[in-house]
Amino acid sequence: MSCTPRIAVTCGEPAGIGYELVAAAACSQQKAEIVAIGDPDLLRQRSQVYSCPAQELELFPWQSQNPPCGHTAGRLPVDGVELATPAQAGVLNPANSPAVIKTLQRAVNLTLDNQVDAIVTAPVHKGVINEAGIPFTGHTEMLAELFGTANPVMMLVAKGLRVALATTHLPLREVPDAITDELLECVITTLHHDLVDKFAIAAPRIVVTGINPHAGEGGHLGSEEIDTIIPVLERLRGAGMNLTGPVPADTAFIPAALEGTDAVLTMYHDQGLPVLKRTGFGHAVNVTLGLPIVRTSVDHGTALELAGSGRADCGSLQSAIDLAAELAIRRQHRPT
Repeated sequence: MSCTPRIAVTCGEPAGIGYELVAAAACSQQKAEIVAIGDPDLLRQRSQVYSCPAQELELFPWQSQNPPCGHTAGRLPVDGVELATPAQAGVLNPANSPAVIKTLQRAVNLTLDNQVDAIVTAPVHKGVINEAGIPFTGHTEMLAELFGTANPVMMLVAKGLRVALATTHLPLREVPDAITDELLECVITTLHHDLVDKFAIAAPRIVVTGINPHAGEGGHLGSEEIDTIIPVLERLRGAGMNLTGPVPADTAFIPAALEGTDAVLTMYHDQGLPVLKRTGFGHAVNVTLGLPIVRTSVDHGTALELAGSGRADCGSLQSAIDLAAELAIRRQHRPT
């Protein structure tokens, strides 16, 4: 593909802020050509919330046969996926959920056909998708299924901090049973591989937290560290990985502990992400590791209460586009 990366940007939940954020991003200069995947009529409607300073946003059908040509602020090619019914800002409608899923499927097909270099996703609403009778636990899991990847890894990036998760969208009571030797080894191996392959970190240093308070305190506060985490870390250190841990999660993120660290692996969603989002919410980026392509996303949800108001901050979407472009360019230039 061209040295100018082309990024497919899915517009997300029609009742949320995704469509207007995509329109806002299109009004700015970008490091890559962006192609919006969504309903053209709704994009046109929501683009009025964030119009360009000197002109309205120009939307036009994307011609897939044309080579990537960079982005012109104020012009947005659209790969159309029509909604079943007109969307109302802030009001969820399960009838439109199949179209939301279709945008993700379309983006995946474009990467498989080598027509785009990366995928950036605006937020979706898991609840309304499930209400439509579509089994769905999140972007990460769906994209892994579509790409045939067994163990995707969610990692968020903000201000130089990278936080990956051993488990993602699970009820807390299910987490200990989910963290098996096999899962943990797969997650750490994937994290290490993509830090090298996608982020060009030659010898990544990864800090791994325990699952229990004080990392189990020698078995007095839980045995998962002794039974599972420590044996896996010792085995992977023997394979040459630079792994520290298991460390107590409550001190894993202090500056001294993070010095020289390339990523922190936490055991569950709310163990690591509150710290990451406190560090850079609104500009953090969700990266799916373990996929054969680059996929980034925002660090926030659909924000139904802000939809259509013009008050939503597009900083995280812009950061996701920037990182996707950076990673796509790096992949284009790596030795084959």
